[in-house]
Amino acid sequence: MRQARTTSAIQSTRSHLAEGRLHGILSSVVGEQTSAVNRAALAAFSDGFMGEIVLPGSAGYDAARIVWNAMIDRRPAIVARCDGVDDVVRSIRFAREQDLAIAVRSGGHSVGGFSTCDDGIVIDLSLMRGARVDPERRIASVRGGSLLRELDEGAQEHGLACPVGVVGHTGVAGLTLGGGMGRLQRRWGFSIDNMAAVELVTADGKQLRVSEEEHPDLFWGIRGAGPNFGIVTGFEFRLHELGTTITQGMLAFPGERAHEVAERVREYAPSAPDEVMLSYVLGVGPTDPEFPPEIAGRPFVSMVVTHCGDVDAADDAIRPLRDLRPSVDMVEPRRYLDVQTSGDEDMAWGKRFYMKGGFLAELSDAYVDAGLASIANAPGDECDITLWLQGGAIAHVPEDAMAFTGRRAPFWLGVECAWEEPSLDEAHRDWGRATMDALLPFTAEGHYVNDMVESGDDVVRSIYGDVKYDRLVDLKRTHDPDNVFRLNQNVRP
Repeated sequence: MRQARTTSAIQSTRSHLAEGRLHGILSSVVGEQTSAVNRAALAAFSDGFMGEIVLPGSAGYDAARIVWNAMIDRRPAIVARCDGVDDVVRSIRFAREQDLAIAVRSGGHSVGGFSTCDDGIVIDLSLMRGARVDPERRIASVRGGSLLRELDEGAQEHGLACPVGVVGHTGVAGLTLGGGMGRLQRRWGFSIDNMAAVELVTADGKQLRVSEEEHPDLFWGIRGAGPNFGIVTGFEFRLHELGTTITQGMLAFPGERAHEVAERVREYAPSAPDEVMLSYVLGVGPTDPEFPPEIAGRPFVSMVVTHCGDVDAADDAIRPLRDLRPSVDMVEPRRYLDVQTSGDEDMAWGKRFYMKGGFLAELSDAYVDAGLASIANAPGDECDITLWLQGGAIAHVPEDAMAFTGRRAPFWLGVECAWEEPSLDEAHRDWGRATMDALLPFTAEGHYVNDMVESGDDVVRSIYGDVKYDRLVDLKRTHDPDNVFRLNQNVRP
């Protein structure tokens, strides 16, 4: 079916060119976008392009330009929906010849909107999807536009899994190149810890295989700062034996018990089995029949628990958490694929989203007090403050092994809010910023790059620290001296 759609798109594009309609489409574009693209150059670019070229004024333009975060509303001069590596190479060369800014889109989930742009070109990999699994070698080969659910489904056909994120419609590329946190991270590490190799197209159109053995310095930088160095058109991931069922769910408590729950997390975390992933969340309780009056619509605290080992061992492993006698206990055996897509609706396309993040040095009583005070002032019921437990396999990787920074901290911290009405933008942004300011004294060094919505040299340096940042600058000067790939948390050469 996809092949039929792709073939139709190619024929449609070529038909437009043949009938002279390309001139008409371009003539309908005003302002900077008209001068940004030379018509003759665009015609030459289109000839032999195997995917789909989408221009302002065409029927599919508005659908092609939208991204996951509805706060981001930009109008690129051209969207090049690539159907293979040759299309990617052609798109980079065309953009450089025409002096167009390049945005790279895989799943379109970039919180800060880096996967689109005004007046430039979006190199869109969404036609380049699919995961091929070798169960004997336990390796997954994944195309650059693939979504997490495609990797999960391919691996689960053989009872295998790769540590990835927690929303099925997230792009593999964006998640992984920034780190790749998720439910399996304490047992098998981040996505980057399980990435064996990538296929990369560089700023000058070269195609490189990058791994520990081939271009190892570049492999160091790609793992945590990947969008700075090129476009990844394919990945190889190591897979692990998981089976198809895990134990997962929420333990929920009234906000008044937040300190008691935090104390239990402090006691439990240092000796927690690597199979257990735990989060500590302060938020506003859902108004749902499953949640009692002391939680529904009020500040509450929850622990979201994942046990990815033997189901029969899960009860003993998480008993210290259940012994707190939560008001709501939803922890039970679940199909792994169901768990991996359980948040897809809450994180659906079309919502407006803002977040701030960091790493927490310690789950102190003072941190809990500050968090509760912020939740009490939340502007909506989709605002929360989340901690994800690190340690386990994460801490087994040396801090200097790759560009990613922050694996030594006991927790990742995320301040997140989602809403639908544009009139509420300012209130939610202000709450996110004020909450992070209140929690900043409790944070550790580094940031998770995928969380960052603000940018700038100081911001990027704060993500990686001085030593890693300077090494990344040297890599950037070698592989992208003209800063072609700059729509990201940019390391300037």
